[in-house]
Amino acid sequence: MAVKLKKNSTKKKKIVKKVQPVRVKTTKKGISTDRTMKIPSGNYFEGIGRRKVAIARVRLYHSKGDFLVNGLAAGQYFDEVLNAPALYNKPLVLANVLGDFSITVKVSGSGIRSQLDAVVLGIARALVKFDPELKEVLKAEGLMTRDDRMKETRKIGMGGSARRKRQSPKR
Repeated sequence: MAVKLKKNSTKKKKIVKKVQPVRVKTTKKGISTDRTMKIPSGNYFEGIGRRKVAIARVRLYHSKGDFLVNGLAAGQYFDEVLNAPALYNKPLVLANVLGDFSITVKVSGSGIRSQLDAVVLGIARALVKFDPELKEVLKAEGLMTRDDRMKETRKIGMGGSARRKRQSPKR
């Protein structure tokens, strides 16, 4: 409760703020989900994946459930990427644990494709924490390698581009 003074009078007016329930957005680009997503709780295995500027924090819960990315179903979040379910399920298929885990991911930065690559690396790292023997299988498929290619930074005085040369005077 706050007290507010009016400009013209000396009377105090009480202001009571009402708490509104928070609504969770379940849409992305006009697509809505019909079923409710179950957010897991309890013990989990965590892995962090990175690609370009994208960072994905992955949590694997050892219970059957949904695959959520930023509160949305993974198929709905990565709907623009061609063949996305095969990519983000690849570490789980190689470890032979597809459907055994409930996965939540918080991902930010970069573009959608780089976010997908970061999620795949995060899932692979979390699976290694779950079972260290899986590291050899996942490494052979190239899923444990961090792709360190980044955008080249822009240099000062180069005309707005990273590799453009300075203009030389003609006179």
